[in-house]
Amino acid sequence: MEKISLNIDKVLSFVNKADIEKNAALAKECNETLHNGTGKGNDFLGWLDLPSSVTAEQLQDIQETADRLRDKCEVVVVVGIGGSYLGAKAVIEALSNSFDWLEKDRKNPVVVYAGQNIGEDYLFELMNYLSDKSFGIINISKSGTTTEPALAFRILRKQLEDAVGKDEAKNRIVAVTDAARGALHTLAKNEGYKMYVIPDNVGGRFSVLTPVGLLPIAVAGLDISKLIEGAVFMEENTKPEIPFEENIAEQYAVTRNELYKKGKKIEILANFNPKLHFLAEWWKQLYGESEGKENKGIFNASVDFTTDLHSMGQWIQEGERTIFETVLSVARPANSVLITSDPEDLDGLNYLIGKNVDYVNKMAELGTQLAHVDGGVPNIKIEIPDLNEYYLGQLIYFFEKACGISGYILGVNPFDQPGVEAYKKNMFALLEKPGFEKESEEIKKRI
Repeated sequence: MEKISLNIDKVLSFVNKADIEKNAALAKECNETLHNGTGKGNDFLGWLDLPSSVTAEQLQDIQETADRLRDKCEVVVVVGIGGSYLGAKAVIEALSNSFDWLEKDRKNPVVVYAGQNIGEDYLFELMNYLSDKSFGIINISKSGTTTEPALAFRILRKQLEDAVGKDEAKNRIVAVTDAARGALHTLAKNEGYKMYVIPDNVGGRFSVLTPVGLLPIAVAGLDISKLIEGAVFMEENTKPEIPFEENIAEQYAVTRNELYKKGKKIEILANFNPKLHFLAEWWKQLYGESEGKENKGIFNASVDFTTDLHSMGQWIQEGERTIFETVLSVARPANSVLITSDPEDLDGLNYLIGKNVDYVNKMAELGTQLAHVDGGVPNIKIEIPDLNEYYLGQLIYFFEKACGISGYILGVNPFDQPGVEAYKKNMFALLEKPGFEKESEEIKKRI
């Protein structure tokens, strides 16, 4: 099997190759620190050897639960926020037929999401959509008390129990939560829900290869064993003993940090395949939450090309030169659509007769990279041979590993997120949640 590749050639006119090579030793040291467990956040390193530790029995159990939900449900609601849903959504959106949800005779349940926002209209419309559907719920929360998913689950659980009765609802609800404590763990135990564990040493944004991601992905009809297989391959090929010249996780981590030193403060993840939109959303959380602390860190943004070339293209080409791009490219499309002849040729496209649409897309990709480099935007390219479970497994682990190395190069703890708690404290005070009386009084003075 092939592997995803990294190309930094279109960075080297902005960053000295010698500086990248000079920092190879630092990247190796940071990689070793991860594996030795001697760095910051070392109590959250369970993702490091996670792919190779997943057993066939575990995958079979997840698949059997997924099959039970698939048999019973037209729709499965994944309740979660951040890492509790983004990884699964990234894989499902990348590998599912874009218009499958419109089909009446679907093989796979429609997977929808709740608890990722507090939008009342969104929740109302979801409840209305589910009102005549046979549905189930996968509730993902380590604590069970995170406001957004807890709110959604409370409401959707009641809707499900009202529709099918409490006994049957138990067969359609799965909890993915803490091994021993927390509100969701207690509820699942009391109600008899099937339960999966979020390992204590795996943070949410690194959890896609646990049941957090694997169960929804399996429900969608995708091959989770191939996803894990790809991740295992990348786990082996990014270990510290792999030479820097072959270790793409170390190369990516060093390159983006060298660009950061040169004043490139924003990294834009650009794709030329709309199916990768939510992969970019997952990537944004992974890197933004891992590196954005201590007044440091690259700001993560994303664009879908060529669509966003007609909206953001002008800024990227000629705006402030504080950006670089990492381009996700898929070498081979899964399907082929040929450009046909038109006798009148009013659109002027007959010169492309016999070419497939992906050929045009690839030329747009190359032309954009050349234009942006000429405009002062360094480009890193990551190429995925095919869009399938195996290569997405490689890509997910590659980004995770590079993120850990990059965070250590930057000098921060890549595995905590203290800043995320600030808005919650204010929100609880404003809602007058029990236990926040003092904060509530203080915040009232500010508004």
